[in-house]
Amino acid sequence: MTREKPDTDYTRSEESYLAHVRGLQAGLWPAGVPREPVFPLGRRPLTEYLREWARRQPDKAAVLFYGCALSYAELDRLSDRFASLLHRLGARKGDRVAMFLPNCPQFFVCFFGILKAGCVHVPVNPMFTRPELAYEINDTQSRIVVAHDQLAHLVEEVLQECGITHLVVTSFGDALGAEPEGPLPPALTAPRLAVADSIDLMAALARETGTPPQVDIGLDDIGALNYTGGTTGMPKGCVHTQFDMLFTGAVMGSVSMTVTAEDVIINFWPIFWMAGEDLGIILPMVTGATCVLMARWDPQAYMSAVQRHRATISNMVVDNAVEIMNRPDANQYDMSSLREVMVASFVKKLNPVFRDGWRRLTGTTLREAAWGMTETHSYDAFNRGWQDDERDLKQRQIFCGIPVPETDFKILEFGSDRLLPLGEEGELCVRTPSLLKGYWNKPDATAEGLVDGWLRTGDIGMISEQGTIHFLGRRKEMLKVKGMSVFPSEIEAALGQHPDVTGSGVIGRVDDSRGQVPVAFVTVLPERKAATTADVLAVFCRERLAVYKIPEIRIVDALPMTATGKVKKEELARLYG
Repeated sequence: MTREKPDTDYTRSEESYLAHVRGLQAGLWPAGVPREPVFPLGRRPLTEYLREWARRQPDKAAVLFYGCALSYAELDRLSDRFASLLHRLGARKGDRVAMFLPNCPQFFVCFFGILKAGCVHVPVNPMFTRPELAYEINDTQSRIVVAHDQLAHLVEEVLQECGITHLVVTSFGDALGAEPEGPLPPALTAPRLAVADSIDLMAALARETGTPPQVDIGLDDIGALNYTGGTTGMPKGCVHTQFDMLFTGAVMGSVSMTVTAEDVIINFWPIFWMAGEDLGIILPMVTGATCVLMARWDPQAYMSAVQRHRATISNMVVDNAVEIMNRPDANQYDMSSLREVMVASFVKKLNPVFRDGWRRLTGTTLREAAWGMTETHSYDAFNRGWQDDERDLKQRQIFCGIPVPETDFKILEFGSDRLLPLGEEGELCVRTPSLLKGYWNKPDATAEGLVDGWLRTGDIGMISEQGTIHFLGRRKEMLKVKGMSVFPSEIEAALGQHPDVTGSGVIGRVDDSRGQVPVAFVTVLPERKAATTADVLAVFCRERLAVYKIPEIRIVDALPMTATGKVKKEELARLYG
């Protein structure tokens, strides 16, 4: 008996394809989730959101930082003054202003001041080395740089070659009260460093009496250049508008999660990073919530802050949740206020064991943060409603749910414009209102990546016959084993289900008979090294993967990581080959 091929007439045109996929996804829409993003104060720039929240709730904390509270009214006033300072220093609409800062309240002041001045926010990774800093400053032609005192020496080194005209400096001490709430990271108590020929940020704001410049700011104006943080090649600046920021905040606050002005968001993710900016700055501003800002990840400080401030919203990587659950003092803290906790599976992967442990500890269900890129401003798919009976974890990895409102995905054949039927693997393409408007100073990359309003990600994806989105990995990482496609991300997800595995990275090894063989470099809990051998993990994989996907397993002490928590695949073979 022959099996009839499914009708694929919907692939004959993009219009019919999208109509078909949207119909499937509409049927999967979770009950109670709005089908359009909710803009609490309307479609207007974030700076107007700040002014309105400052009017409605002037004394409410916009930011809490180790016991120091920055109210909405004070944030509005100080950012006005920073906008005035920028104007006095010669910055005009469209000029780029770089921020070389770690997590601190001054970041918020400068962020909104830059936008109020009509300038473009350029976040710079505070872990950058001198060459990386020089590259981004030169690429954006940022003439004004705001730097932390402990990082200012790097700016001084590149001052001349980058044409920097003004260096504005601040320190952690500027943001802490006389008796800060601990535990404090050591960097917060370090003595302030003197920086010659610089402008003291807080002193300058105290002197600034001018009104902010009257600049016509629209939603289509460029708001930020967010640089990609890939593992190879030079980063590219993603051009994002004021509306991109607003749309992301609206989607996060009404579709990915439900967030209101009553919520308290705790954030330790670096706010120079897109995900940290979205969670720590944009989401609270769109919803009128409070952000409890941490300088860095520390499990004890996190648990203390959740208990003290009754935090309700949190994002973390799975590793953070596991670290908390493994602490003997975890039950001593009341974290029952947490209502929404989304996680990213970078090294450790979310599995039923981790989810059950977190639920028993806090009463909250861990949920994957779905899918997004710097190019799309991060939140493009969501998976609310799939957590009952672990349905999300039983899907083919990596399961991303369905698109957020006004966002479409399609799968094209690599190297062509041919639409592929549902269930087939190809190039993942996305179209969303928050899509970058181009790569800064890189017209060739823009023309290659943005085609007819779609981002061709270069990544491998699949839309299932039910309409769900699945990310299968980067094309350059895909392996061919006896002619069959093997995705490292799928093997890593399977290994991540083992409770003793703390991380993994999969690459290919050339093999004369099979073409390629997947090789998994795995880290395990130190106390379980004797028991969790390569043979044990191989048996575990055989229960979850087709035989041709079973990797060679090498237990290692550590994995080379990027600053944003991803495994550097290109270094694995060099380090462990």
